[in-house]
Amino acid sequence: MVRKLTTLNFNSFFAGIGGFDLAFENQGFEPSFQCELNTFCQEVLQKHWKNVPLHGDISNLDAMDIPKAAVWCGGFPCQDLSVARGSKGRQGLRGSNSGLFYPFFDLIASHTPDAVIIENVVGLLSSHNGQDFRIILEKLTSIGYAVAWRVVNSRFFGAPQSRPRVFICAFKGNPLKAFSTLFETELGVKPNNLRRAFLDVSECKKSKAKVAQVAYCLAATSGRHTGTDWSRTYVSYPDAVRRLTPSECEGIQGFPKDWTLLNNEKASDSDTERYHALGNAVSVPVVEWIARRLKKEIIERKEPVTSQDMVSCLLKSHASILQKHREQNHLNLVLDPTDKEHKLKWMSGGIAFDDKCIDFKATDYPERVIPSKLIDVIDKSTELNEKYFISSNAAEGILRRVRSQNRSLFGPLYDALVIMAQGKEAA
Repeated sequence: MVRKLTTLNFNSFFAGIGGFDLAFENQGFEPSFQCELNTFCQEVLQKHWKNVPLHGDISNLDAMDIPKAAVWCGGFPCQDLSVARGSKGRQGLRGSNSGLFYPFFDLIASHTPDAVIIENVVGLLSSHNGQDFRIILEKLTSIGYAVAWRVVNSRFFGAPQSRPRVFICAFKGNPLKAFSTLFETELGVKPNNLRRAFLDVSECKKSKAKVAQVAYCLAATSGRHTGTDWSRTYVSYPDAVRRLTPSECEGIQGFPKDWTLLNNEKASDSDTERYHALGNAVSVPVVEWIARRLKKEIIERKEPVTSQDMVSCLLKSHASILQKHREQNHLNLVLDPTDKEHKLKWMSGGIAFDDKCIDFKATDYPERVIPSKLIDVIDKSTELNEKYFISSNAAEGILRRVRSQNRSLFGPLYDALVIMAQGKEAA
C-alpha cells in the first residue's frame, strides 16, 4: 500500500550498511523504505532501523510496494564498472551487477520522486567509451530530470581516506536545484601538498602506533594480508605491523564505532563480512554534505528554467566554476562502445537537461575543506587481537613486491617491515 508523502523522507536502494540512510537521517530526513540483497547488510540495517520496511532483491520489487518519498538514493553495484577489474575487462551496464541500474531506473520512472542521489566509482564516466554514462543521462533526462554530476574525494569532506567517487543528483524539472545540490557558487582554495598526507607521520603516544595523515581507499576485501598487497593502509609499530580493524574502517568511512558489529555476536565471527561491507559503503561525511545542500534546495523555492535558458542561468549563478565549460547535445553522442579510436570523455562535473548538456573540469573538494586525520580513528589500545598483525612471512612478501616494482612505502611501515624480516632471518 502506498504511504503518504512527507516533505523530508527518503527511500534507500542498494542500501548496504546504511551509509546514505545515516547521512540523510543526520540531516533531518526520515527513512521510509530500504532495499538491500546481502544478508549481512540486511542484519545491520535492521539493527539500526527496526521499523523501516526492508526488501531484498530489487529485480523482483513491485513499484506499488514502495512508499512515496521526496528523495530516492543509492549506489547501484560498481563491480562491472570498476577499473580495478584489470585484465578481466569491464562489462559496464551490461554486467549482471551494474546492470541493476535498469530495474532501479524503471522504479524511478514509475514514482518520479523529487530528487534522486546516486553514487558510484569514477569508472562509470569512462565505462564502454563513456557510453554507459551517456545512457544514464539519456534515461533520466527522458523522464524529465535535470541530472548533475560531480567527482569528489572523501579526504576533503571529513573522511580520512582518499576515495574519489562520482555523485549524481537528478532533480525533477529543475536544473538549478540539481546543480546547486552538488556545486557551490564559489571555488575553494586548492589544497596543497596532497602527496605529503600519505608520507607525514602521526603517532599515538600511548600505543606507539604510527600512520599517515590519510588512508588509501578502502576496498571490499576480506581484510586478509597475503604479502602481495603493499598499497593498502597499515598501522605501524616499532617492530610490528597490522591491518586496520573493522572498527577503524568504520571510523574512516564516517560510521560510529561498532556500527557493523551485530548484537550477540563475537567480533571475530564477522570480520570478513564487515570488511567487505565497509569497503562497499559510501563515505557518510560526503553524503551528509550533499544531503544538507539537497535539503535546502527542497525547502527553498527556486523557479525552474527551460533547457534553453539553463546555461545562461548557471553562468550567472555559478560563473566562477563555469569559466571553462563544454556545451553539447548528449543525445547525439552515440558511439560504438568498442571503438578504441573514438571515445566519449566525460569531464568530472556537469549537468544535462532535455537535450542540453554542459560539462567541465570540476574540483573534487568543497569551497571549505573539512579536515580529518587518520590517527583520530585509530584504536589507542595496546592489547589488540594478534589476528590483526601480519606475519614475518607477509612482511617479507610486501618488501619483495615493493622492491621488484621499485615502489616506496610510508617510512615507519618500511622500517617495521625490515625489522620483522630481519628477525625472521636471525631466527
